[in-house]
Amino acid sequence: MLEQLTLFLAAAVLIVPLFKRMGLGTVLGYLIAGMLLGPWGLRLVTEVESILHVSELGVVLLLFVIGLELQPSRLWVLRRTVFGLGSAQVAGSTLLIGTVAAFGFAQHWLAAGVIGFGLAMSSTAFVLQTLAERNELTTRHGRDSFAILLFQDLAIIPALAALPLLAYSPETRTGEADWAELLRALAVLAGMALAGRQLLRWAFRLVARFGNRELFTATALLVAIGTAVLMAYLDLSMSLGAFLAGVLLADSEFRHEIEAVLEPFKGLLLGLFFIAVGMTVNLGVVAQWPLALAGAALALGIVKFIVVFAVAKAAGAKTESARNLGIALAAGGEFAFVLFNLARQYSIVDRATADMLMATVVLSMMLAPLLFVVNDKVVKPWLSARADPEFDRIDEPGNAVVIAGFGRVGQIVARILRMRGIPFTAVDISQTQVDFVRKFGSKIYYGDASRLELLRAAKVEQARLFVVAVGNAEKSLKIAQTMRRHFPNVPVYARARNRFHCYKLLDLGVHYVMRDTILSSLAMAREVLTGLGFSPERAAESVEKFRIFDEALLARQHAIYHDETALVESVRQATEELRGLFEADQSEAAG
Repeated sequence: MLEQLTLFLAAAVLIVPLFKRMGLGTVLGYLIAGMLLGPWGLRLVTEVESILHVSELGVVLLLFVIGLELQPSRLWVLRRTVFGLGSAQVAGSTLLIGTVAAFGFAQHWLAAGVIGFGLAMSSTAFVLQTLAERNELTTRHGRDSFAILLFQDLAIIPALAALPLLAYSPETRTGEADWAELLRALAVLAGMALAGRQLLRWAFRLVARFGNRELFTATALLVAIGTAVLMAYLDLSMSLGAFLAGVLLADSEFRHEIEAVLEPFKGLLLGLFFIAVGMTVNLGVVAQWPLALAGAALALGIVKFIVVFAVAKAAGAKTESARNLGIALAAGGEFAFVLFNLARQYSIVDRATADMLMATVVLSMMLAPLLFVVNDKVVKPWLSARADPEFDRIDEPGNAVVIAGFGRVGQIVARILRMRGIPFTAVDISQTQVDFVRKFGSKIYYGDASRLELLRAAKVEQARLFVVAVGNAEKSLKIAQTMRRHFPNVPVYARARNRFHCYKLLDLGVHYVMRDTILSSLAMAREVLTGLGFSPERAAESVEKFRIFDEALLARQHAIYHDETALVESVRQATEELRGLFEADQSEAAG
């Protein structure tokens, strides 16, 4: 066992970082490592079933942690997205794939349903990690991905619990459930839900009060694994017991501490599980039917993409967001391995079918990173070059102020205007920012303020002034240029990223320019002087003197900033002038 464990750790250390660096994800690295070590690869490990049984503890801990993250209050807030998008995706994918399995491959209705449901799942670990690495978790498709994956995690629990009850003999193929067993299972779960909540919290409070960190870790493992063992003793799903225990502790004060202490165990055991699953992938089947399996993986991705895209569009998502969501969830997931292994054990599907299904899922997960690359490098540039963005239609009368850019600066300006009862029209080019701001009740339009047609739709000619609050310097200059060319009578107030951006805005005739960090820097300098022993009045006077000097310097340097030599000399002279100014100030104070 130690030799095998050494092999697993060596494979993980060598292969997984390589796959992560290539952008293919750690899950795929574990699977490939298992395929290399297993009976279909280098045959360094042959007792796959025993390894798989031990590694199922990784799934148990994963579901326990998922349960910890499912606070009932949080689930209630996300209920529409989770149960709306999630149920539509799972039902649509299951129906389409199950129909193909039943009528195209002559599978029994129960087997077709299990196949459809298993292939409808996506990899929670793979998708969320990929989106996090791409900084897309907070985008519309990132949030929708999380909601759908959350529903899938919820849906897999009753599926795993129901499989033993729905198992049928290959000879009889009745597929009838034992309803007495089902009622017993429901009674056990209800008992755990009612009694376990207070009992578990009491146990953790006791350990936290009288124990140490090691005992707390042991208690967390005992709860997760103990409930799983209890469920197995009662012929129920171990994963279901661990998940329920996690949910019971989700609202407790120990949730974050439990997650922290279990994370290393979960990661290692889950990695072991994926390695063991990789060992079960029949590479002989892949070698025998390479084109068929590659076609099946591609077809699976296409079907799931179509379903997710349609569901997202029906929910009101933009085309780009729906496309990104479809690509993120197109591949199969790790729970398919669990489901198909159980289905094979209970003779719902035969071994050959299970082998082909798991090979298809692995191939689809291998294709997933390539889909992201194709979308980024080919599809997005091609579509953006041929289609105008689907900007919002502005359907309100002209307001006193128009704000372009609704980030930190634009929002503060808007809040003060709203406080004074001054109407304004806000526009932002980031769909993510627009979606985020709308969640808090603010009215904002998605659009590009550098486009003349949008400015006219916003009735800029009726505005008393125009605020350029975008963070991108090039976009800011383009907006200011459009405003000065087509609406010269409307004063433009703009933020500048730095002095050079400020100079270029002044070149365009912008009425008022404010550098991003000048006020906060002056306020910080005043506090620093106060902290060094200066009186508040003296510190404020020094900062105000510097502000006046710097504004005058900015105006002087604006005339020469194109001449680098003159600008450098101006900076040198200004440094001397500023030193002399403050030396004179110190002399006056001393006198």
